Amino acid sequence: MKDKQIEKLIKEEEKRQKSVVNLIASENIVSDDVLKALGSKLTNKYAEGYPGRRYYGGNGVVDKVESLAIARALKLFKLKPTEWHVNVQPLSGSPANFALYSALVPLGGKIMGMKLSSGGHLTHGYPGSMTGKLWKPLQFELDKKTEVIDYDAIKKIAVEEKPNIIVAGFTAYPRVVDFKKFREIADACGALLHVDMSHFAGLVAGGAYPSPFPYADSVMTTTHKSLRGPRHAILFVKKDAREFDKKLDKMIIPGLFGGPHENTIAAAAVAFLEASKPEFKKYAKQVVKNARVLAKELQKLGWHIISGGTDSHLILMDTWMDGKGIPGKDASAKLEKAGIIVNMNTIPGDPRGPMDPSGIRLGTCAETTRGKKEADMVKLAVRMDKILRAK
Repeated sequence: MKDKQIEKLIKEEEKRQKSVVNLIASENIVSDDVLKALGSKLTNKYAEGYPGRRYYGGNGVVDKVESLAIARALKLFKLKPTEWHVNVQPLSGSPANFALYSALVPLGGKIMGMKLSSGGHLTHGYPGSMTGKLWKPLQFELDKKTEVIDYDAIKKIAVEEKPNIIVAGFTAYPRVVDFKKFREIADACGALLHVDMSHFAGLVAGGAYPSPFPYADSVMTTTHKSLRGPRHAILFVKKDAREFDKKLDKMIIPGLFGGPHENTIAAAAVAFLEASKPEFKKYAKQVVKNARVLAKELQKLGWHIISGGTDSHLILMDTWMDGKGIPGKDASAKLEKAGIIVNMNTIPGDPRGPMDPSGIRLGTCAETTRGKKEADMVKLAVRMDKILRAK
């Protein structure tokens, strides 16, 4: 590489990644094949539009790339092309959700989603996000005692407020979401049901987490978390008389985006193929096993694990424990100093602010990719406990 400064920084980052235990729930480690596609000459091609309908010439090959990515995404999640439409062009999760709302929800309409402090995402209607400014946010919280979703409470709010769309999904909620109950709630108030499965898409693909597709009107996922692909996003919408597919495609281009990143789409296609293999199913199940063991062991050591455990790759840990422990920001810093990477995170009903919250978020995707098993999680819990309790 001629640019020695960038080359040096890349090598520094490679060294950092290899030297730490990565428990960031939204990160993973991609294969060499994904990296090759991501760094390929596909990046040279401008491909504004869709396969067979481009604004530029010379797109015969990238049309095949994008069409293959679409076909593989549908096959991976066992969807019929006659029933579901997928758009593989969104650049990441936040603009993908924004595009979906823009296509299907009138400006000023109501978006109902999980509150940020309860485990929801900024784009689920958080007031500080544009999704909470252009649309009216209706935020629901977890049950204070059980620290899990209270579907009856959500239904009550939904029937009274009549949101245009309900968002089921999370960024820091460890339990399985009951999509059937969300469908019933959406039907009871006449809302669309949108599922953000960015965190657990790989677990769905691997058969380790329930699929939202039998119940959702639309689904969004990033491709870089449990799905183990590049940093990207895709959107699925049902094909029916409502013409969601046409509305979505028009909103993506020319509505919000320009030329798609075909190199990244190719890398996502590689990840979809990898996730369809039998070994990926074993991986997905091991991710959940590892998370459950890590949560259980930390709990044994006296730490408060939100909801009492996990059903996914994700663990939300209360490190503050009403002043008896350590703030999340300090916990994250201490662990990083010792070579364990996590992120500080709010917990349900957090008395502290989001920039210095009461907890941390853990995830087992990356370390499972590295081959870690249950015994490793037991040792890791002991190590984390010692680090966090050290004066």
